[in-house]
Order: sequence, then structure tokens, then C-alpha cells
Amino acid sequence: MPTSTTDKSFLTWPFFEDHHRTLAAELDAWATEHLPPIVNAPNAHDDVDTTCRILVRTLGAGGWLRYAVPKAYGGVHENLDVRSLCIIRETLARHSGLADFAFAMQGLGSGAISLAGSDAVKAAYLPLVATGEKIAAFALTEPEAGSDVAQIASTLEETADGYRLSGEKTYISNGGIADFYCVFARTGEAPGARGLSAVVLDADTPGFSVKERIEVIAPHPLGRLGFDGCTTDADKLLGKRGDGFKLAMATLDIFRSTVGAAALGLARRALEEVLAHTRSRTLFGAPLADLPITQERLAEMALDIDASALLIYRAAWTKDSGAPRVTREAAMAKLYATDQAQSVIDKAVQMFGGMGVTKGVKVEELYREIRALRIYEGASEVQKLVIARQLLTS
Repeated sequence: MPTSTTDKSFLTWPFFEDHHRTLAAELDAWATEHLPPIVNAPNAHDDVDTTCRILVRTLGAGGWLRYAVPKAYGGVHENLDVRSLCIIRETLARHSGLADFAFAMQGLGSGAISLAGSDAVKAAYLPLVATGEKIAAFALTEPEAGSDVAQIASTLEETADGYRLSGEKTYISNGGIADFYCVFARTGEAPGARGLSAVVLDADTPGFSVKERIEVIAPHPLGRLGFDGCTTDADKLLGKRGDGFKLAMATLDIFRSTVGAAALGLARRALEEVLAHTRSRTLFGAPLADLPITQERLAEMALDIDASALLIYRAAWTKDSGAPRVTREAAMAKLYATDQAQSVIDKAVQMFGGMGVTKGVKVEELYREIRALRIYEGASEVQKLVIARQLLTS
């Protein structure tokens, strides 16, 4: 990774406390030492299942997964601190998109348990999430229910001693390697979104299967899951029956800003790579950095990065300051940061020329990594609807 070009001045902004600045510095140093042997190993991105398992264990051993669960269950903070989550995702993404993915899914995958699980369920799962001994997953999307969660068709039927889960999920991160899944399904208390509930399902439950592994442009563990009458105990229900949609949105309310933070980390890395390249690359007898068009692009990249950071850490600070919901702020942060990171990285690829689309060059990897962030946890178009509806109902 290029050195001495990473802008850390944002950490002086009033959104942060001293412990956030300490976290950023310590994690950056740790990542510099511990991540390269894992993510740069031969076939690291070809065998992502193994790499992600190693990353989860390593992040757990380093103590970083403790930020993904509440203090009572092995975490650092009493409640999830969104600024810390954003700093961690930004820092990890700048070093490795796959390391960011491994961290993020431990938080998102167990977030519904942190918010609504019983004391017994929290005690059974969250400490092992914090140490990296259990891998978590968030199972919401279905073949006919992506952005429109109200169309979920999977069913959760009450039985004499628990629940029976039937249906299918797709594009589930950690699908195939997770030890447990927080699954959202229809219990039918009311039509649409009001008739959903959530339950924890262990991966070794009879009737559960990974029907397909899905390959995407930036290799991550993704799967299509099947639930053929899977049974689970009554105490594995998360929150109240019929509150599944609210729980899913509350979980995304916390983690949606962190998607923007991951995009910000990818964009910062692209700028670092470009600064190093344009200073060393000679064109027409002078460094590429001396060309006015290069300086224009660098200025645009720096502007988009700072604007993204302001929106992300405003949303995170607002949530940490006690706001019950930050739907509008998180949607703005996620929308702007992911869209602008795509633009920043595209400019980086362009300035690298042919090298920019060459496999093994960092900006080519960043170009593949950024694309999915504009889709998952609410596509850019959905974020615009969320923002507009907030405006119209305020």
C-alpha cells in the first residue's frame, strides 16, 4: 500500500472522541502487519471461503470483532457504536475489501440478535461472534423479494414447541460458510411487511441446504439457501411476531452508514494509488501529476471523498448521540458515498490507462469491489425513495 498519502485529518472533526482516533491508528497499524499475508497469499481470492474464515478468526483474535457486539456479550461498547463500526470498515476496506466484508458480516449477521434476541440467545451467539468462533449471516433477500421486502414468501409456522421454516433466500453473504443465519420470513399477522418475523437458524439444522454458490465480479462467499421444513426452538424468535420488518430496518439503520464507510475506504485507497502513480509516471517529458487535467481529476476525487466522509460520520454521530432512527441520514450517506466512490475509482482506473484494467493491479480490484456496494443493503434507487419519503412525511 502507498504510504504517507492517507488523509487522516478527518479524525480531528468534532464527530469523534479520543477513543475513535486511537481506534483508527491502532487498527491501521494492525491491518498493515496482519492483513497482507492473508489477502495476498496465493489463491486468496480464488478460495474466498477459506480466506474469509481465516480473516474472521484473525479479526477475532485481534479484538476487532468485539466492536460488532454489545459489551454485555464480549463487546467494547454498551451498545453498538456506529462511529467505531464506520472507522473499522473504512480502514479495513482501504487495506482489503475482503477483510472489510469479513468484519461487516459479523456485525450485520448478528445485528438482529443484538437488537432483539432474548438474553439466552444473545449469550449463546454473540460472545462467539466477538471471538470469531462463529460466522454470522443476515438472510433477508429472496428471488422475488430484494428491494421490496414486503414480498418475502418464505414462511415461519408456529409448532407445538417452536417454529418450522420453509422457503428460499438468495444472494446471502456468508451463504455456505456461516454457522448461523438470522432469517426473515412470513408469519402472516398482516399482509405485506407487517406479517414478517425473524428467527435464528443454525447451519446444521436438518432441512437447511445451500442450493447454489453464487460467483460475482469481486469474489465473496454468497449463496442461495433452501429451508425445507427446518425446525427451531421458540426462544430463537427475535423480538415479537410480526415485528420482523421493523427489526430488519432497525438493523439496516445501524449498518447502512457503514456500507458508505466501506466505500469511502475503497475510494481513499484509489486516491492513494493514483497519487503514487501520477507522481512517478512520466508523460510528454514531465510527471503525469503536472498535467492540469490530472490535477482537475485529483481535486474532484478529494472533494467527493471529503463530502462522503461528512455525510457518513454525520449519520453515525447522530445515531450514537441517541437518535432512535437515522433513516434519512443513513440513506444519504450510503447513497452518496457509494455512488461517488464508484466515480472516484473509475477516474483512478482511467488515469492508470491500460494498467488500470490489468488483473493484479490494485485499482482494477477496487473497480470490481465497489460495484456491489451500490446494490446491497438498499440499492441507490431505493435510497432515493427513502430520502424522498422522509421529506414528504416530515
